[in-house]
Amino acid sequence: MVVPFANLKAQYKPLRRKVRKALDRVCDAQAFILGEEVEAFEREFADYCHVRHAIGVSSGSDALLAALMVLDIQPGDEVITTPFTFFATAGVIHRMGARPIFADINPTSFNIDPCDVKKKITDKTKAIIAVHLYGQCADMEGLAEVCGDIPIIENAAQSVGAEATINGQARRTGAIGRMAGFSFFPAKNLGCFGDGGAITTDDDDLAQRLYRLRTHGQSRRYFHDEVGGNFRLDALQAAVLRIKLEHLDGWTA
Repeated sequence: MVVPFANLKAQYKPLRRKVRKALDRVCDAQAFILGEEVEAFEREFADYCHVRHAIGVSSGSDALLAALMVLDIQPGDEVITTPFTFFATAGVIHRMGARPIFADINPTSFNIDPCDVKKKITDKTKAIIAVHLYGQCADMEGLAEVCGDIPIIENAAQSVGAEATINGQARRTGAIGRMAGFSFFPAKNLGCFGDGGAITTDDDDLAQRLYRLRTHGQSRRYFHDEVGGNFRLDALQAAVLRIKLEHLDGWTA
């Protein structure tokens, strides 16, 4: 007998009526890109992560890419991350023209080791991407100690709802680093019905720029302040995510 690793049908069945009602709501409104449904999910997800801002985007990969863009990573810069991660973590660094620098993992947690990160920091290091794997956080306190003012981006694609103790207080992933990128790929514990992602941050200035970057740098219709990308989350995915977010803690308890 084949037992599926992720039984998406089993998750969908008890939610079927709510999901179909939500999808009908979006179709009736005929607002498929961004709009009220996405804004509502952004507020709810920000509240869940205990951060000021959640910016809905098209995928976890685009979340990381936009995070590097908003930090103005330049060709020749170095970004330290772990090799024990999905390809996109290093891929987005390369897309910016920067150089991925790999720090080894802790053999117990499989997450990036702050001690090895310290050895890899140079005057070219402009950011750290810390990946949280298997629902457990990287050593964010240790990273903060060795990184100083270097911004830390959390790759929280595998850790929605996970918590770490920072300065004696429990904080959820997405609320620890300068920014965090989330993936809502269908097989995640919070997954949509296609591709989707989000960036969380407490930095108001970064958030406002991220809102622009996800729509080709557009500040208002047909006015583009800078080159961004097409990183928008669509309303159908947001509607599904809003329903699933209500059940997330029960699923991951």
